[in-house]
Amino acid sequence: MRNLVVVPIVLPLIGAALSILAGRSRLAQRIISITILSAVTVVAVVLLVVVDRDGTVVSRAGGWEAPLGITLVVDRFSAIMVAVGSVVLLAVLLYAVGQPGAERNHVGFQSVYLILAAGVSASFLTGDLFNLFVAFEMMLTASYVLITLGGKREQVQSGMTYVVISLVASALFVTTIALIYAATGTVNLADLAGKMAELPPSLRSAFSVMLLVVFGIKAALFPLFFWLPDSYPTAPSPVTAVFAGLLTKVGVYAIIRTQTLLFPPDTRPGTLILTLAGLTMVFGILGAIAQGDVKRILSFNIVSHIGYMVMGLGLFSVAGLAAAVFYTVHHIVAKTTLFLTGGLIEHVGGSSELSRVGGMVRTAPVVAVLFIVPALSLAGIPPLSGFVPKFALVDAGLASGEYLIVAVSLLVSLLTLFSLIKIWSGVFWNPAEQPPEATVHEVGRLGGPALMVLPTAALTVLGVAIAAGAGPLYDLSQRAATDLLDPSGYIHAVLAR
Repeated sequence: MRNLVVVPIVLPLIGAALSILAGRSRLAQRIISITILSAVTVVAVVLLVVVDRDGTVVSRAGGWEAPLGITLVVDRFSAIMVAVGSVVLLAVLLYAVGQPGAERNHVGFQSVYLILAAGVSASFLTGDLFNLFVAFEMMLTASYVLITLGGKREQVQSGMTYVVISLVASALFVTTIALIYAATGTVNLADLAGKMAELPPSLRSAFSVMLLVVFGIKAALFPLFFWLPDSYPTAPSPVTAVFAGLLTKVGVYAIIRTQTLLFPPDTRPGTLILTLAGLTMVFGILGAIAQGDVKRILSFNIVSHIGYMVMGLGLFSVAGLAAAVFYTVHHIVAKTTLFLTGGLIEHVGGSSELSRVGGMVRTAPVVAVLFIVPALSLAGIPPLSGFVPKFALVDAGLASGEYLIVAVSLLVSLLTLFSLIKIWSGVFWNPAEQPPEATVHEVGRLGGPALMVLPTAALTVLGVAIAAGAGPLYDLSQRAATDLLDPSGYIHAVLAR
C-alpha cells in the first residue's frame, strides 16, 4: 500500500513527459492524460478507503527514515483532498477537450495540466515544509502557463499580477522555512510538532502568524485576496474552473495542516483566524454583489467562501474542523461546477456579462439546471450539499460561544443567494440588454458540446450525491477532524522506526 502513495504524484509527471513526446498527435496526448488521471482517481479512492480503515500510511523515499528523508503521508484529511481533487481534475480535463479553445489551440496544454495535477497531489501528500514549497512551485509554475493561454492582453496583465503575488508569497514562504529550520533544526512536519513545543511561546506565535500569512496569500484570505478576482476571470474556462476548485483549497489545506499539527493550543491564533474569516466572508460577498459579469461574481464568491472553511479552523473544535473539512469538499465540487457552467454560458451566449446574455432558461434549459443546482448548494439551501456544512459550522460556532462570526456567516449566506440570483436573473430569466460580444454558438439538445456538458453534469450529480450521503461523509469528516486535533497518530506513523 505504501507504494501507492507516490502514484498521484509520479504518474502525472510520467504522463506529462509522454504527452510532450506525443506532441504531434493531439489524440495521443488526450488518451495519455485521460488514462493517467483516471488511474490517479482510482488510486486516490483506494487510498481513502484504506486510510480510513487502517490509519495513516507513510512512504519514505529511498528508505530514508524521517526526519532526514523525504516523507509522503496519507491520513484521512489528505486522502479526502486527493480523492476529491483527482475527480475534479479529470472532469475539467474532459471539459477542456470538448471546449473549442485552450486545449485545442495549444499543444502544451495536456503536459502542463498534468504537471499541475502532480503539484496539487504533492501539496496534499508531502510530510515536510520544504517539499510543500517545492510542490507549491510545481503547481504555480504550471498555473503561470495555463492562466495566460491565449495570449490576450488582459490575460497577460492579470497573469503578471498573479505571478508577482505568487513570487512574493514564495519568497516569504522560503524565508519562513529558513527561520523555522534555524530555530528547530528540522522541516519535517511530524518532527516539528515536537520541536515547536520546545520554543518560547512568543516565537511559536510568530511562526504561526508567518505561516498563516504565507498560506493566506495562496488561499485568498483577507486582506490578501485582491489578486484573485482580477486573475481568474481572464483565463480559459476550464483553467479558471480548476483554479477556483482546487488551488485556493491547497492554501486552506496548508493552513489547517500547519495550525493544527505544528502549534500547541496555547499558541494557536484562534481569535485572529476567526476575525480574518469574518472579514474574508464580508469583503468577498460585497465584491460579488457589485459585479456585472458571471466569472467575476463567482470569483469574489470564492473569496467569501474561503472564510467559511477558515471559520471552522478558528473554532479549534472537532465539530468546527469537521464542518470545515465537509465544507471544503462541498465547495471544491460546487465551485468547479459553477465555473464550468460559466464557460457554457460564455460558449452558448457569446459573453459572460450579465447585460449581454439572457433568456437562457428557454434557449438552454440544460445549462440552466446545471447552474441552479450548485448555485443553491453554494448558498446553503436545504437539502443540497452546502446546507449540511453550513449548519454544522453554525452549530459549532454557537457551541463555542462565537456568536458574532455565526451572525456574519448567516448574513453572508443570504447575500450569497442574492449574488447568485443576480446571475440567474441576468443570464437565464431576463432578455439580454445588449448584443453579445462574440459569435453565439448553436445550442443543440444538451445546451452545448457533449464533452462540455457531460462532465459538468457529472459534477452536478456528484454534488447531489454528497448531499444524499451527507451522514457518512460528515462522520468521515469528524474522524479526520479528530485526527487533526490529536495528531499523535500522524506523528507516530511518520517517526516510528
